[in-house]
Amino acid sequence: MRTAIQLYTLRDIDESILDIIARVGETEFDGVEFANRVGEESPADVRQALDDAGLVAPSAHVGIEALENDLAGSIETARVLGSDDIVIPWLDPKHFETVAAVEETATRLSDLASAVADEGLRLHYHNHEQEFAETDEGIAFDLLAEQTGDDLFFQVDAGWAMVGGVDPATLLRRYADRITLVHCKDETIEGDAVPAFGEGDLDIDAVAEATHDIGAEWAIFENDKPEDPIRSLRDGATLLARTIRNNR
Repeated sequence: MRTAIQLYTLRDIDESILDIIARVGETEFDGVEFANRVGEESPADVRQALDDAGLVAPSAHVGIEALENDLAGSIETARVLGSDDIVIPWLDPKHFETVAAVEETATRLSDLASAVADEGLRLHYHNHEQEFAETDEGIAFDLLAEQTGDDLFFQVDAGWAMVGGVDPATLLRRYADRITLVHCKDETIEGDAVPAFGEGDLDIDAVAEATHDIGAEWAIFENDKPEDPIRSLRDGATLLARTIRNNR
């Protein structure tokens, strides 16, 4: 299993995306997961920066509307970057408030997942806390998993799952066959971002052990609101790598 950083963590660093990639290459991270800043440079230049830094890009967060409006463009960018995985990072809570809403969401995601699979890539859905809302027929996340096919994978965000009221390690093991990417993001129970990895309420060792046990390909570090992004990059790389090694 390899480690990466979600570049949303570093969004406030006043440097080009190419320079930020070079910074990541100086740490223990093996890769980066892209978010909003990837479009600042051409995909070819970004790929060259990755190669120069000795990094890979396992995945990228892409909004659902962007995928629906230009799936071919998103697929092409992923291929240039060398990514096999596209991740939908967010859907509004209204999509999980009722059984009917979950059914509509499942159909929408399934259609996209099938289209992405036809192109030889994998589509993932990234959770926050709203996916664990209680509906008349159970937890929304479980309904979503039941109503979508194997083409849709889940990028479990352990911190947000904890905030949603479920045990992240149990969740990882329950859906092991549909998880290849795990977000190791620390939070407090109340949902407040913490200054540094290991300073919140997440049982990081339990999550790392489960991530290893299910055979996930990537453990991805993220901090939504780092007080010092450069320190977060450095410390996150070291602590995540150490935690993964200690729980093999």
